[in-house]
Amino acid sequence: MRIAIDDTSAIRQGAGIGRYARELVDAILAEPSPHEFVLLAAAAGVRDRWEQEQTRLRALAAAPERLDFRTLPLTDDWTARLWQRLRLPLPAEMVTGNVACFYSPDFVLPPLRRRTIALLTVHDLSFLRHPETFTPALQQYLQRAVPRSVARADFVLADSYATRQDLIELLHVPAERITVLYSGLSAGFTATPEPEERARLQARYGIGARPYLLTVGTVQPRKNYVRLMEACDPLIARGDMQLVIVGKPAWLSEPILEAAAQRPYTRLLGFVAEEDLPALYRQATVFAFPSLYEGFGIPILEAMACGTPVVGSTASSVPEVIGDAGLLVDPLDIPGWRAALQRLCDDSALRADLRARGLRRAMEFSWERAATQWQALISQIATSQH
Repeated sequence: MRIAIDDTSAIRQGAGIGRYARELVDAILAEPSPHEFVLLAAAAGVRDRWEQEQTRLRALAAAPERLDFRTLPLTDDWTARLWQRLRLPLPAEMVTGNVACFYSPDFVLPPLRRRTIALLTVHDLSFLRHPETFTPALQQYLQRAVPRSVARADFVLADSYATRQDLIELLHVPAERITVLYSGLSAGFTATPEPEERARLQARYGIGARPYLLTVGTVQPRKNYVRLMEACDPLIARGDMQLVIVGKPAWLSEPILEAAAQRPYTRLLGFVAEEDLPALYRQATVFAFPSLYEGFGIPILEAMACGTPVVGSTASSVPEVIGDAGLLVDPLDIPGWRAALQRLCDDSALRADLRARGLRRAMEFSWERAATQWQALISQIATSQH
């Protein structure tokens, strides 16, 4: 069976969905398969990166002779305008050639020919659950484009059972069309420190001279960073702790940036190279994840795999990912967050217990397992076509 995969997010997005797409596609291609794959990317402006990605994927593919690449000479903004906003009926097969199945790992589907089976990953429905955390333009786009794509998809992959339930409740997707596909862990996220990594963090980012609390995720309202800062204020006031936020500023981030600017010991590092993330996790005293809503929350897994005690919110999929390996607090309960963070910072036995639990929990997730599950769904689709 010939399968097309939209790889645009893998070359255009550094974190979040971009990392999800890269890791899942890597694992899919590395696994032996009877299928032929064609990867499509809207590569205008990033052609060199796309060519490097092709070289890298050919090298890791189990069957490079059954791997092809196609380029759409547009930006991702233009494909969204043409395919989602203007809804031009130009099928993706005009670029990929005929395929039996088309997979998009990034919320929306392009126009497809009727006989092509459509497979779509929906990471979350935050734009419906928490529309106030989006700009009006982005909210309007997502509320139109995503439900249309979900309605056209033959099968929908959800990042968690929480997202699966949202798809059923909010978009009325039949349960039998939804498969939960958990994310995995990137290589390098381990509890074994590298030589002199704390000194490297001090030299590169100016942190590590004092203990710090860490949180990771795009700087935008849904991540709930202002409440986290308020919860951390008493710890930081003692003079022996910093709050470090790793993530690129995105929409509606101005109030968050202003709150951070008023707190000298809150450090905004912006986007951090992936090779530095494991050290940042390992050297942190506690990892905090106060999100109002998550489809999955890969940083939770990364922190646990690096041996860092985790406190997360009780919202959406976060308890599902943490299991019994961390503390859980209502994301709106600032005193509750303050107490949990204080407790973890002061109780070394609790930190050791959560570290051990987190390491065990993280081992339950892998991209190889996700790819095997994805291939099983594809085999089910292939069997149904005969």
